[in-house]
Amino acid sequence: MNIWTFDQEKDLNTTGAGLIAALLQSKPKAVLGLATGSSPVGIYNELIDMYRRGLVSFANASSFNLDEYVGLPVDHSESYRSFMNEKLFKHVDIKLENTHVPDGNAPDPDAECAHYEQLVNDHGPVDIQLLGIGHNGHIGFNEPGANLTGGTHVVDLKEETLKANARFFPSFDDVPKQAMTMGVASILKAKQILLVARGEDKAEIIRTALRGPITTECPASLLQCHPNVIVLLDRGAGRFM
Repeated sequence: MNIWTFDQEKDLNTTGAGLIAALLQSKPKAVLGLATGSSPVGIYNELIDMYRRGLVSFANASSFNLDEYVGLPVDHSESYRSFMNEKLFKHVDIKLENTHVPDGNAPDPDAECAHYEQLVNDHGPVDIQLLGIGHNGHIGFNEPGANLTGGTHVVDLKEETLKANARFFPSFDDVPKQAMTMGVASILKAKQILLVARGEDKAEIIRTALRGPITTECPASLLQCHPNVIVLLDRGAGRFM
């Protein structure tokens, strides 16, 4: 596990974008595992800038997102499909039909999860999986618990996760209570994992995940089992490393 801590946000973002761009330059048909939330936005901005400068192309790439809310209209501003369209896809040359996000409005959520898992397996393995980390150690929407589900599945979101996501919605009651997420086993199939964390409020969980015991009570700790993980931290998130 390679852990890099940066004093400047710009350096963190350019490093993350550079790793993804280098992959696309060497393997134009790369399979990208993408994430939402605040952690990857700066990296996406750098990738958009690199694309505009002619330094990288997504034309032959495909992507799979980690998760999506259950029951949120696809065109809702806070759906993860909308997030990806606005933060990356509409600004680069990736073909929208090659971008994949779970269908949170599928009539049979369990069947959709099985279909999405099969889709990832058919196109994969994912070449690089971008991850953030929740304050409770979740990756994707894999919440802490006595057990974890390996494949893509529907999850009931923990109170802590709901509170963290409430800032994106008019009220706490508007936050979706369920999500579809790739499982930890699905995530660990990626050839390389890029974990990004920012802010002092993530420092303790980063230490727990990367230096503590491997346990389902901190799903991110299972990343310690992966042979190729790069961790990008700002000075706040890396204060205990």
